[in-house]
Amino acid sequence: MTQDNDLMNAREGKPTGETLKLTPEQEKARNKRNIVIAWSLVGFMVAVFAITVVRLSQNAAGAGV
Repeated sequence: MTQDNDLMNAREGKPTGETLKLTPEQEKARNKRNIVIAWSLVGFMVAVFAITVVRLSQNAAGAGV
């Protein structure tokens, strides 16, 4: 086994001390993107919940409960 393939020695994820300063435009774009992702996730969760409720109510009505 070589050290090159050892996952424990990978540099990825190790802190390097480097930082990146975003411009105000980049920060606004990131914030807007995060909000869109959050609302998309909420919409997906609502859709899954609604579909589940409808399917369960159809099964309950069909079973004579």
